[in-house]
Amino acid sequence: MMTDPLLLAVDQGTSATKALLVNAAGDVVSSASAPLTAAHPRPGWVEQSAEEIWQSVRTAVSSCLDGHDPARVAGLGLSSQRESCLLWERHSGQPLGPVLGWQDRRTADACATLLADGTGPGIRATTGLPLDPMFSALKAQRLLNTHDPDRVRARRGELCVGTVDSWLLWCLSGGAEHVVEVGNAARTQLLDIRTRDWDARLLELFDVPRQALPRIVASTGPFPAVGALPPLTAGTPVAAVLGDSHAALFGHGVFAPGSVKATYGTGSSVMGLVTGPEQAENSPLCLTVAWDDGTPAYALEGNVRSSGATLRWLAGLLRTDEAELTALAASDSAGVHLVPAFGGLAAPWWDNDATGLISGLTFAAGLPELARAALESVAFQVEDVVAGLDTPAGRVTRLLVDGGPSDNAVLMQLQADVSGRTVVRPHVRDLSALGAAHLAGRSLGIFSEQLADLAKPGEVYRPQWSAAERRRRIEGWYGAIARARLGQGQVPRAERSS
Repeated sequence: MMTDPLLLAVDQGTSATKALLVNAAGDVVSSASAPLTAAHPRPGWVEQSAEEIWQSVRTAVSSCLDGHDPARVAGLGLSSQRESCLLWERHSGQPLGPVLGWQDRRTADACATLLADGTGPGIRATTGLPLDPMFSALKAQRLLNTHDPDRVRARRGELCVGTVDSWLLWCLSGGAEHVVEVGNAARTQLLDIRTRDWDARLLELFDVPRQALPRIVASTGPFPAVGALPPLTAGTPVAAVLGDSHAALFGHGVFAPGSVKATYGTGSSVMGLVTGPEQAENSPLCLTVAWDDGTPAYALEGNVRSSGATLRWLAGLLRTDEAELTALAASDSAGVHLVPAFGGLAAPWWDNDATGLISGLTFAAGLPELARAALESVAFQVEDVVAGLDTPAGRVTRLLVDGGPSDNAVLMQLQADVSGRTVVRPHVRDLSALGAAHLAGRSLGIFSEQLADLAKPGEVYRPQWSAAERRRRIEGWYGAIARARLGQGQVPRAERSS
């Protein structure tokens, strides 16, 4: 091993790409970020440019390595947004159409048709995922319907369908190979969660030819080496790839069931490891492969579609930013609730027909109360999912948090109050990038098995509301959820202890 090796970690997210340079002690010695844009050409449509995503990686890496010897980089770890999907030509590498973002809802009608046909339970049994437009299968079908309706080119292997990690691996290697990491593949709704291979029945159902799909590999590869990512040395190994939420869990040092993390970003991901697929039975949450480093690690997860995006939306309406929005917020919402069902509600409701709304308005309510309701909507949604990870054997008592909005101390205290759980925020913020670096370092022999020691302690937020106050606030939130769900019946309520 080279003297004083460094690890380069790239975290490709929805709104930005981040790069970290990590030393052998696990410390971050350099970081950089490149922003990304998203387009909304129609209501419910969310798309990005594949070329812009790749360019953001190049920009972030170049800035991060500025002033450092690229020859010291022993390997690269990659984390990426997961369910977003794109199509490109194998020969030219040219993207066909946009990247359909994980929030994109243009396939909602196709999803409704499949649900009406009764295919939902079978799909969930095979993939661990409820049938929902968020996942990649319907996006892949839509892209192929647009650019290869008869599937001739796809069956010839002339086209590549992939998630963002497979696109970046393609670009990093100069088109050497079309591969996907197993945890990202698990989010496509085309993977048999138990065999960890593409499922022939699902490929037929969604009309996605196997010839267009990437080869599935473990989270530690083997991946094609870096071919073109200046100033990184050509031939630098890609040592680990993870989905962003999976990488955050790894970065928190969670390697066994018991601890739960929440990643706050455009949306939010709440995740905890389980002993095996059987623990997903009767759960409102998704079963996924968190990572496979020789042994597959399974997790239960719930996704919130709009958390940080809600705060950005309201701040934009008020012509301010999220920090000012927080400063404006009242200490109490005065009964106002904002349900950010901009594209329906995900876990634990999985209701594509839910409608975004603001309720509880009175003459006593103003912008401060609305700002507070926006903050509360994030905390309430996350707690709805965390409650799904409580078991008869024990209640989740500690929540590990990361992601940009976790820097908001008001929001984190609110999360502790709403949840009645201790919230722990590590001093190191970029947990997705750090998790990718940790797994890459372990696979290269730079880090020992004591990876949990690299997870640095941080701020602790403890609940301050009484049990009675918490129940009252949650009842009000449930009432708002029921209104958002268009009178579709009683809102299911997770069991909670005070």
